[in-house]
Amino acid sequence: MKARTIVLTLVTCVVGVTMCFAADAFMGTWKLNEAKSKISAGSQKNNNVVYHATGDDVKVTSDGISGDGTPTHIEWTGKFDGKDYPVTGDPNSDMRSSKKVDDHTLEFTAKKAGTVTTTGRIVVSADGKTRTVSTKGTDSTGKSFQNTAVFDRQ
Repeated sequence: MKARTIVLTLVTCVVGVTMCFAADAFMGTWKLNEAKSKISAGSQKNNNVVYHATGDDVKVTSDGISGDGTPTHIEWTGKFDGKDYPVTGDPNSDMRSSKKVDDHTLEFTAKKAGTVTTTGRIVVSADGKTRTVSTKGTDSTGKSFQNTAVFDRQ
């Protein structure tokens, strides 16, 4: 009886910890791995991205370089519910929506003045160590792009 209680307690703890990590797969600090990424020349590049839970919302902050080489600091606060939320600091968008597909996958759409500029998919690896962002769209100059950025958890 005592062994059974211990085993059930351990199983419950493992399941609880697994669920917590699954819900938070995106949270944390991510650094661009340029060697594994395929980013078109002249495309915006986010070097560091931080996901932080703030109550029911998620705040995403990224620092990088715009297509013309200017440093960027982009902020988005919202929910993974598919609704548009404001973006600041991004030359290519002023609104962004993100929708959770599953515990490790998000789909997002970025808009500028109501027009879709970028669509993409973000996938966190099963072990939680890698985040891959696949995007396609049109930059602020009207040039089309398709990029794959790979990030390592810090």
